[in-house]
Amino acid sequence: MLAEEIEKAQRLVRTDAYQMSIGEIVNMYLNEEIIIDPEFQRLFRWDIGQKSKLIESLLLGIPLPSIFVFEKEDGTWELIDGLQRVSTILEFMGYLRDPDGGLLPPSALEATKYLPSLHNAVWETTDEILSLPSEEQAALEKVQQLAIRRGRLGVEILKRPSDDQTKYDLFQRLNAGGTQANAQELRNCIMLMINVDYFRAVKAAAEEVTFQSVVSVSEEQAERQRHIEMAVRFLVHTNVPYDGRLDVEEYVDEGIIQLAQRGDHASASHQIRKTFELLDASAGDGALRRFQDGRHTGKVGLVGLEGIAVGIGKNLEQILKLKDDEAKQFISEKIQSFWSQPESANFTSPGLRGTVRIQRTVPFGEAWFRP
Repeated sequence: MLAEEIEKAQRLVRTDAYQMSIGEIVNMYLNEEIIIDPEFQRLFRWDIGQKSKLIESLLLGIPLPSIFVFEKEDGTWELIDGLQRVSTILEFMGYLRDPDGGLLPPSALEATKYLPSLHNAVWETTDEILSLPSEEQAALEKVQQLAIRRGRLGVEILKRPSDDQTKYDLFQRLNAGGTQANAQELRNCIMLMINVDYFRAVKAAAEEVTFQSVVSVSEEQAERQRHIEMAVRFLVHTNVPYDGRLDVEEYVDEGIIQLAQRGDHASASHQIRKTFELLDASAGDGALRRFQDGRHTGKVGLVGLEGIAVGIGKNLEQILKLKDDEAKQFISEKIQSFWSQPESANFTSPGLRGTVRIQRTVPFGEAWFRP
């Protein structure tokens, strides 16, 4: 059985590999033969120290890890791993485009351990770097520019007979072990690969004041995309049945891929906005917190999201048929009594696996919030 599964999966992945110079990759980018989704640049950002170390490695001849690309139907390549390495090089040279197609300002480097003279180093002197006057810039010499252009990168190519699902899986597996992306940042990129309008709709809804109030995400958590994670989990639990077989994170991954492929971004936006408007109006920032001794306490957690928010989401259209005051009172009372039900004791047992928890919280919430 395992051997058959391995053979079947191997047939989905066809790859090739090249060694290419940095100059060749830059030219492909300029000719629009290798595509970097501009939205990705907003999700992944290296600081100037990381960028400087990359250029230092090129100047010292230190080999860089391979990049991975997906070969599209028209023969162009879509970059799926190596975004920061390629973007850093393009930005330093002054070739990196913004989402509107204009050129981004070039970067100026900082000193590194082995090359302290990289302080204020630039590809060439320019007035485009507003934070650093041209007279303070240290332009690379021609020989140093050539050294970078002649530096080589391995390019692993996922050939186009591979299906889209394989592309998403590969992207996730390549990035999962790194420190630059967490699980939700990877999901964001996968949503972008599948349907940019769907991603933007989910992101916009997660940034609404009412949603932010209810989930109470800190500034640090927002940096790690926690608010979008909560929106994604809400959508998946509300719309994609769970059979208990997959790990919860894999279920959320697979679920958001399904939803993004369907592409109903209007429905996603409606579900998030209306559900969290009701929650905010009924209980404010306490809506997903435990209610005991006459008040909401503790942190916003997954039990509240799965049992309360998803419970309302699954009954949203019926609840919206109630009058505003009636809906508000119904939700407020249901939220408060949710935590005193005997079933709720089974949602937070020590050592309880997520796979078991969501098979308890979601069905209970759906029944509990049915008008």
